[in-house]
Amino acid sequence: MMQDFSDIFPLCPSRSHEALGAGAISFALCMIGMSKGPVLWVNERRQNERLHPGGLIQFCDPSRLMFAHGKSHMDVLWIAEEALRSKTVPLVIAQLSADIGLTEGRRLQLAAEAGRTTGLFLLPQDMGSNAAETRWHCMPIYDCSNSDSTLFDWRCIKNKSGTTGRWIVNWNEATHHINLVPQDAQRTRPKAQAG
Repeated sequence: MMQDFSDIFPLCPSRSHEALGAGAISFALCMIGMSKGPVLWVNERRQNERLHPGGLIQFCDPSRLMFAHGKSHMDVLWIAEEALRSKTVPLVIAQLSADIGLTEGRRLQLAAEAGRTTGLFLLPQDMGSNAAETRWHCMPIYDCSNSDSTLFDWRCIKNKSGTTGRWIVNWNEATHHINLVPQDAQRTRPKAQAG
């Protein structure tokens, strides 16, 4: 039985969650857009990708984001753990280049609980910690008949508190919420017959 989307999203606060796939950064941006207050984004200094403020505007006010760069994977985990525990930001996002070990994952979970802060860890494909509350596989959906560039296929592939599921969603820039795409709108249009 598939879980109702509203039971699983927005993400459970005071927990650590994981996202992976080509749409993981967009998943994180949707979380930022739905949250209030400042957000800390942590990554390794050597990672080439950087968020551009102009690309954030449809999701959130870029001035809400603070960035921290660690020298190594372990530095990023340490920065994230300290931020989660500090109670100074409601959301901590860490972009990781390697897997989270069980001990590190448990420490992050305990820090999120202690600081009443939500942690979101963006992981390389096929990685994850057993300590995370949920794990999401996120992919963008391209539809040439639709100009909406915020159409996503989100699959909850791990959930400690319930079942998993798959949802097609899009970001509503006006309301700063995620909308479920109705089942009938998800059907692909038939291709034109040659002739």
